[in-house]
Amino acid sequence: MTPKNIETDRLFFRELQPDDDAGMFALDSNPNVHRFVGNRPQTEIQQSRDVIAYVRSQYETTGIGRYAAIEKATGEFIGWAGLKVERNVNGRGKFWDIGYRLREEFWGKGYATEATIAFLAYGFHDFKAEKINAYTDSDNKASQRILEKCGLKHTETFEHEGKPWFWYEITKEEYEK
Repeated sequence: MTPKNIETDRLFFRELQPDDDAGMFALDSNPNVHRFVGNRPQTEIQQSRDVIAYVRSQYETTGIGRYAAIEKATGEFIGWAGLKVERNVNGRGKFWDIGYRLREEFWGKGYATEATIAFLAYGFHDFKAEKINAYTDSDNKASQRILEKCGLKHTETFEHEGKPWFWYEITKEEYEK
């Protein structure tokens, strides 16, 4: 399946492009952004280029990957969001993972919730997913609230990178209720 652009009221989502490197670096070089994703902020723009190349390869191999999140009002790259096919996390071989990462100045505006709602619809309608999962650091209360607000349920706690993480999921049946 060819990835398609997605729009919400305030956001536009499209495939990540090589020229998104400066925006990705602004996102991933911020230690606050990396607080709950391994505390490994990027230090060189080439790291962002490598991430973009990797995500673009996912579009080719799985038909999906994280998308650039663009604020419609300004045209500004604010981060990424979307689905990807994930493997080998929490004893799961292969699963649909939903996620988001936004530049700090865009936190608290409801954008992550807006993105999650849009990509749940995309996953269940376009990709015919039967279940979509997410996982978050057990200390990341903001992400937990977003996932729960969007209908995902915390189903278990597991160890990841040496600390407890929360596993979330929503089935197509639960989504359609």
